[in-house]
Amino acid sequence: MPRENFMRSKEYWQVVNFEVVKPTRAILTKVQRTKLEALKLKDLKPNNYLFQAIDRAVLEAILCKDTFKQFWDSIKKKYQANARAKHVQLQALCQEFKILQMKSEESFVKYFSRTMAVVNKMQIHGERLEHVTIVEKILCSMIQKFNFAICSIEKSKDIDILSLDKLQIRCLSMSKR
Repeated sequence: MPRENFMRSKEYWQVVNFEVVKPTRAILTKVQRTKLEALKLKDLKPNNYLFQAIDRAVLEAILCKDTFKQFWDSIKKKYQANARAKHVQLQALCQEFKILQMKSEESFVKYFSRTMAVVNKMQIHGERLEHVTIVEKILCSMIQKFNFAICSIEKSKDIDILSLDKLQIRCLSMSKR
């Protein structure tokens, strides 16, 4: 986890397992007050680093925590929930990519854009698709009126090295004929 590594590099990681305990006595000696203030400062420093590094919506939800340990435990739960939600979204996007088909009256431009929108969302969620996978998906899922273009591309180009840009240009030029 990047935040954990950052806290370790700043030597604040030990604060995660430590919580500032408020004294039970109302009257403290000067030494006790100084020690308590030092502990509070040690607890505040890592908070300030995290405040700068996390999303504002998450920050607002966990600002009410008193100590860095409480803050860290809360942020950890939030990001674990986000990770689970991203995984579910990624599964849905993978399924959408799998069943993606060009519609009968859809232009190549719209289909290509729709396909790339799904691919880009998958990449945002951590899925890296090879160009050849995307090229093959587009070629295999186009409607019959593009068969001549598909056959021409497959005969003249090595699909393994065909870029998405070249595929798009080739299909656009052939669809205008």
